[in-house]
Amino acid sequence: MLLLAGALTGRDVVVVGERGTILRSSDNAHTWEPAASPSRATLTGISFSPDSSHGWAVGHDVLILATGDGGRTWTLQYQGENMQDSFLDVLSLDAQRIIAVGAYGLYVSSKDGGKSWIRRKVLAEDYHLNRLSRGPSGTLYLAGEHGTLMRSTDDGEIWTPIPAPYDGSFYGILVLDRRTLLAYGLRGRVFRSSDDGSTWTPLPTPQPVLLATAVKLKSNFFLLAGQARTLLASRDYGRTLLAEPGAPTTAVAELLELSDGSILALGEVGATTLPKP
Repeated sequence: MLLLAGALTGRDVVVVGERGTILRSSDNAHTWEPAASPSRATLTGISFSPDSSHGWAVGHDVLILATGDGGRTWTLQYQGENMQDSFLDVLSLDAQRIIAVGAYGLYVSSKDGGKSWIRRKVLAEDYHLNRLSRGPSGTLYLAGEHGTLMRSTDDGEIWTPIPAPYDGSFYGILVLDRRTLLAYGLRGRVFRSSDDGSTWTPLPTPQPVLLATAVKLKSNFFLLAGQARTLLASRDYGRTLLAEPGAPTTAVAELLELSDGSILALGEVGATTLPKP
């Protein structure tokens, strides 16, 4: 089945995907237990609060699901009026504050654990907002269409544009430390910044393919993946990227490092464990 996103909750991992699929593993992805989902809509993003109990999943039909028991059970918490809208990502800052973003500038947030949601515009244009990320100092980053890169230093109250190195789509910002960022997107576009996005340096990549996900490993290596047969690795803190053997033969939507150090790829063929770089 198609799996599109996953998140760690304690030592467990919870993944989501097509037809409302929610799966949970307590043994580093060796076996999976399905969780009952209140919707059949495709789920595209998931995030857990630091307490590892409260989590949120988002997806098509502009819906948000919530859990209070680490992903074992889920309830429908929010659904917008326009069913053509889709959420693409969600980020839990803590058990009370959550932000969800999506297609055509969709942006909602909650400060009361999801009891109420506020929808607002953070861009003048209705560009897709693809992925949220959070740095070690608490700074939030947002990546989207048409060169959209944004930063918030106050937990999403105010978003300011980051000068973009090109005007195509970005699928995420990987935060390496307080000042070092990696932005990635279409046609193998990867850019590195050592000054929190003020300036960017392009990184050569072996092929001009879509890069949909990136993960920083405990070893300080990192990996990028996306289009089929694409797996890039950096062993020098993002200064160079090289093709890694063992790339999945199908598209990858998400990479995760599990508690035992193994790498989990989620995508067209479900969940696959990759060799460690």
